[in-house]
Formats: sequence, C-alpha cells, structure tokens
Amino acid sequence: MSKTFQVVGIGNAMVDVLSSSTDEFLAENGIGKGIMQLTDRERGVALYDLIGPAKEISGGSAANTIAGIAHLGGATAYVGKVKDDQLGAIFSHDLRAQGATYETPLAPKDHEAETGRCIVLVTPDGERSMNTYLGVTEFLGPDDVDADQCADADWIYLEGYRFDGPASVAAFDKAIAACKGAGGRVSITLSDPFCVDRHRDAFRGLIKDHTDLLFCNRSELLSMYQTEDFDAALAQAAAEVEIVACTDSENGAHIVSGNDRWHAPAMPVQIVDATGAGDLFAGAFLWALTNGHDLESCGRMGCIAASEVISHIGARPEADLKALFAEQGLL
Repeated sequence: MSKTFQVVGIGNAMVDVLSSSTDEFLAENGIGKGIMQLTDRERGVALYDLIGPAKEISGGSAANTIAGIAHLGGATAYVGKVKDDQLGAIFSHDLRAQGATYETPLAPKDHEAETGRCIVLVTPDGERSMNTYLGVTEFLGPDDVDADQCADADWIYLEGYRFDGPASVAAFDKAIAACKGAGGRVSITLSDPFCVDRHRDAFRGLIKDHTDLLFCNRSELLSMYQTEDFDAALAQAAAEVEIVACTDSENGAHIVSGNDRWHAPAMPVQIVDATGAGDLFAGAFLWALTNGHDLESCGRMGCIAASEVISHIGARPEADLKALFAEQGLL
C-alpha cells in the first residue's frame, strides 16, 4: 500500500534575509565566513541595521529541501515552528504555495520569541555567511510532530540544525519511531560542521542506529569521523548507513552504498549565491530516489538542482528542474 507522502521533513522554520556584503564587512563585524553562527535577538537586530538593501525569502534548510521536492511534483510535508506574526505568515504561505503540506501549530502572538530569521551575507565569490536567530523554531517539540503523518511517509528527512535541545531530540525520536514503525526510512543531513562539533556523539548514535541515508558535505563528513582522509571518512560512513550522499563543492558529489561508489560531476555555473545548494541537492536526490531512479542518477540530479539554485539569489528553485534533468538525459 502506497504512502501519502514521499518525504516528510523536520527542521528550523526560518525566513532568510539576504544581502550583498564584503569580506571587510564580515571581518569588521566578527562574522565567520561561510559558516552558520547563532545570534540572539539583539545581535540579529543590530546586524539588520548595519546591512545594505535586503531581500526576504522563506528559507530553513529542510524547508528548502521539501520545497524542492514539491517543485518537482513530489508529495511532501514539513514540520517546523513559526509564530503567528508577519514573518510566520510569509513562511507558511510560501511553503504551501510551493505545494507542500504544512500543518505545524503556530506559536501564539503573545509568545516571547518571534519567527526565526537568518541574515545571509553573500560576498562577491558567492559564499554565504549565515547569522541565525532561531526564535520560536527553537521550541519545536514532540507535540508538533504528527505521528500519523510520519507513519504515512516513505522517508523522513531530519535537519541537523534542529538537533539541539531535549525537546527537539524528543521530536526527532517520535518521528523516527512513527516512520520506522510503519516501514518507512530515515534520512538526515549533518547541516554544518558547527552542528557536528556540538553534537558529534549524539549524531553518531543517530546515524548508526536509525539512519538509512546520510547527507553531508566534505567538511561535515571529515568532522564527524575526525579525520583528514576523505576516502576513509566515506568508508566509515558507508559501514554505518546504507547510502551516503556527500557533496564536494565544485567537485560534485560522491555516492556510496556498500562496496559501490559513484561520482556525480558538478554542473558549471556562475555562482551568485551558494545558499541552499546542499538543501536542493538533497531534495532532488530524494525525489529521484522515491521515483525509482538509480543512485548514480540521483546524485546527478542532485548536482543539477544545486547548480540551479546557486545561479540566483534565494534558496529555492526558479527554473524547471525536470526540464534541466531531461536536457541531461536523466528523464
């Protein structure tokens, strides 16, 4: 019997505030380049006042992945917490308009926190430096997870950024139990070396005990297995999960399953904004996997989707991804 959803994603529900910047601005304001840094509300307001013209776009790592799957026509749902405020309304509208199911209860207007937002500073080389005020998404808990929805999914997709705090860990546990109990499968993205450093032991347990598909990039993988030997890290991961999908910037992606390994080349493109590359890689990969494509093709579609999203501002696709796949003979 088929499930209602191909993928249900769980993560930080955020609105991205994107602005062009310079390396000098990053240095002057103590912003680490190319990584995600958590900020409090006061720091977020101060940075917003300092940046130049900005564009507000619904984001959140797993939400971008789910939006990508929905863009491709996949049946998806998302779990992530926003407040009943202006940014929360923007986030909810944008995700539903993409075609995804979004039913997570809103935090009330009088909640102490606001809808989360991420100030994304894009330097001329296309690198993005993220300054994240989590806001109300930090309060995601088990009560926000619909067990029936997770049980009705072929896959769940867990965002490493949200793996912080006992309530969210409990939310992940509830989703995993519901999905696995109904014969579904679990994928997780490590999200950022920052997340790996904070939660390495807990991540490792989750990977070994429950994960069927691991998404990561080279830096995250090396950090997870605490080695500088990329091939050794891939081998360690492949010994713990059925499928490893590791992106490697301009070198494309490496897909490993058991003793088999494939390389998917990156598509040449002018980088405008690297935000969301990994998110859309995962989205296209999961869409292809749930539609019966082989792992090599999944990796190639992931790289095509990643190249599309870095060719413009914003972390959600603007071109017809299926048409791009067809151009490469994949559909």
